[in-house]
Amino acid sequence: MKIVISPAKSLDFDSAVPTEKYTTPQFLNEAEKLNKALKKKSPKQLSKLMSISDKLGELNWQRNQDWHLPFTPKNARQAVYAFKGDVYLGLDTYTIPPEKLDQLQDKLRILSGQYGILKPLDLMQAYRLEMGTKLKIGRKDNLYQIWGDTITNALNNELQDDEVFVNLASNEYFKVLKPKLLKVPVITPVFKDYKNGKLKIISFFAKKARGLMVRFIIDNDIDNVEDLKGFNYGNYAFDTNLSLGNELVFTR
Repeated sequence: MKIVISPAKSLDFDSAVPTEKYTTPQFLNEAEKLNKALKKKSPKQLSKLMSISDKLGELNWQRNQDWHLPFTPKNARQAVYAFKGDVYLGLDTYTIPPEKLDQLQDKLRILSGQYGILKPLDLMQAYRLEMGTKLKIGRKDNLYQIWGDTITNALNNELQDDEVFVNLASNEYFKVLKPKLLKVPVITPVFKDYKNGKLKIISFFAKKARGLMVRFIIDNDIDNVEDLKGFNYGNYAFDTNLSLGNELVFTR
């Protein structure tokens, strides 16, 4: 099984990392090219490019200036311990038993505007570059054009012919892939909550549920769709009536 998730805007480079294991991102050369382009932009230009506040523009200008190779455990951090948004709240990585880290490393992939695709233990330095950012590099007008073929090919190289591929990324990030070119079908879980008597996708809960599902997969060694339907973390349950084809709907 392979799973893709989105990164997070919020980062944690302070908490103690519970493992000394680390790996190197596959596309560091490409990431360096992006960084060189970003380094040329002023804080105000970054604020405009990313639609962020002046304060965040300053912060990310400094991050871009500090970004440098080679990555080491002293100047970088394993990706799954660096992101701390809602998905990662659900995943709760710090409580994953050490003996499960190899499985996490094998199954989980994090899509990234800066790095393309990251394994959980890949070292990364702090950045902000959302996939939807219209950063022009050469003849490429945006990150979808820059990364699309690269990430899709990378996943195809890893996927076995009959392997289950689970999309737990946001639409912004999953759009970088070219599903028709993937060698296996895409299974997309959807999480809905009852609110005022109606089922709705509520952003915070849905994001956390994506992380919870990754944790469920790792905790229970899930490797097939039928067992995936048994997901019950956070009081969610599979809804046969609402699910259609490769879209699996879970409600609570």
